[in-house]
Formats: sequence, structure tokens, C-alpha cells
Amino acid sequence: MADVAVEQGVLANWREVLRTGNPPRGRLDPVSRWLVLTRAAVLPMTVTAAAVAGLLAVGEHGFRPGLFFLAAVGIVLAHMANNLMNDLFDLEVGTDTKTYPRALYAPHPVLSGMITRRRLAAAAAFVNVLDLAILVTLFVARGWPVVAFALGGFFISAAYTAPPLRLKRRGLGEPSVLVVWGPLLVGGTYYAAVGSIPWKIVAASIPYGLLCTAVLMGKHVDKIPWDAPEGTRTLPVMLGAERSRRLTQGLMAAYYPVVFVLVVIGALPWLSLITFLALPRLVQVWSAFDRPPPDEPPPHYPIWPLWYAPHAFVHTRRAGSLLVLGLALAAIL
Repeated sequence: MADVAVEQGVLANWREVLRTGNPPRGRLDPVSRWLVLTRAAVLPMTVTAAAVAGLLAVGEHGFRPGLFFLAAVGIVLAHMANNLMNDLFDLEVGTDTKTYPRALYAPHPVLSGMITRRRLAAAAAFVNVLDLAILVTLFVARGWPVVAFALGGFFISAAYTAPPLRLKRRGLGEPSVLVVWGPLLVGGTYYAAVGSIPWKIVAASIPYGLLCTAVLMGKHVDKIPWDAPEGTRTLPVMLGAERSRRLTQGLMAAYYPVVFVLVVIGALPWLSLITFLALPRLVQVWSAFDRPPPDEPPPHYPIWPLWYAPHAFVHTRRAGSLLVLGLALAAIL
């Protein structure tokens, strides 16, 4: 009975980290610690991108399940490495401090004392080495285009916070997410699985990229009070809070007509329209973007001062899950 209680407690810890991005109280088990360090709460966005690619690829000539699985694992590892590197680079350039939102809505790996800077760098290197091994395997099977997809994603991810480009500070971080979570992740995984990539797949990757971009827009709207004084010119800093909230609403709303058009031209199967069942969730989320955030967090709210980002994430999760469901039904039928 004691072993069962311990196991249930560990599973509860994992659920808490995946739900909130924050560690539960008490001593952390190694898995929970790793989930916090890699910000595993947001990894479902990449898992969904992999699922979209795989379901578009299954049944196509040349589809190889093993290569798809490797590519899917590879992009999830790449997202982990990106999160680790962002924390490392933002710390190095002085962006992340104990009063910056990154250290407020969840523990910063180094500033919280969870890990040393040296070990954080080692963890990022370790994940990148694992990803490199997968890339070499996919290169042997599919050739140089796989390398181009992978290096494109790695370059944008590293340049997001690292000098000299620091895309985030130049208002280019948000467009880079559209490119990464659209054509690079979905398109790259599809290519690894099939060995080719028609234009319709590139087009089909755009809707989910819009949803992921909306999440980052919401996060950067939340960070305006900190980013603007520090000269971090994210797109919301440049546009202002109100216009940025409207733009984020536009990205979420645009997802639906884009999916519809892609169904009409045959880039997506008609069962993809199941994703329209997420519209009620969009209506709920929409109202949050119509007004400024509250002065204080609601009771038991775990990730303050983030407000708009979680709302956008909830919509992205619902719409993305329904898109995957539609693609799965189309693949079966």
C-alpha cells in the first residue's frame, strides 16, 4: 500500500507540473525536476504539430512509421533544448532576473537554485546531442533536406534570444514562431516520414502555426510592463497592448477561415472541420482579450503575472486537439 501511495504521489506531481509549469510542494523527484526545467507544460504544442504532420503523412507513398517516430521525438527534444537554451541565454544577457516574469510565473532553473548555470548548459548540450543523433539517422534515410529543416529550426530557436540577432528584441520573435511551428516542424516531420513535401502540406502547416503564434503574442503582451523599460522591443511592445490584443484575437480567429480554405482546395481533409467545435472556447477566450488584465490574480491562479498567454494556450490546445481528431478520423476512413 505504501508503494501505491508513493506512486500515486509521484504521478500527481507530474500532473501538477504539466498542468501549471510549477513544481509541487515538497521534495522533487527527478522526473518532476526535469519537467520543470524543460518547461514541459508547453511541449504539447510541439506534440500536436508532430501529430498533424504524421496524420497528413500516413497512407502517402513512401511513408515510414519508424522515421516519423524519430522525427516526432526529434522535434520534441528540439523544443526542450530551445527552452533550456532560452533560459541560459536570457540569463547571460541579463534579461532574466528575479523580478522578471520568467522567474515569477514558474521557477527559473538557475535563479531559483534548482540547477547551476553550468549544469543547465550541460543539460542543453545533452539534449542537443541526442537530437543530433536523430538528425544523422534521418539524414542517412532522407538526405540533405532533413538537415535544412533541422538547421533552420535550430538557427531560429537559438537566435530568438542569443546574440547577435536576438530576434525577440527586434520584434521578430513572433513571426519566427509562425515559421517554426508551421512549415519547419510540420513540414520537416512530414518530409522525414514521406521523403517529399508537396506545397499543400506547407499550406496545411500554417493554421496551427497561427495558433502557436497567438500564444507567444499573449505572453509578450503580458510582459510589456517589463520588456518596454528594458528596451526589449517585442511586437507587442512596438504595437502597444490594445492593438496587440486585437492582433492576437485576429490570429486566433484567422485559424478557422484558413482551415476552411485549405479544406476547399484539398490541402486538408473535410473532417478537419471538426476543429470548428473549438469556436465556443474561442468565444470564452476572446472576452479575456477585450479588457486589461486584473490587478490581482484570481484565487489559486498558478502562473501569475501571465494572463493572456494561458487563455491563448487553452484555445490552441482545444483547436489543435480537435484538428488532430479530424485528421485521425480522415486517416481511418
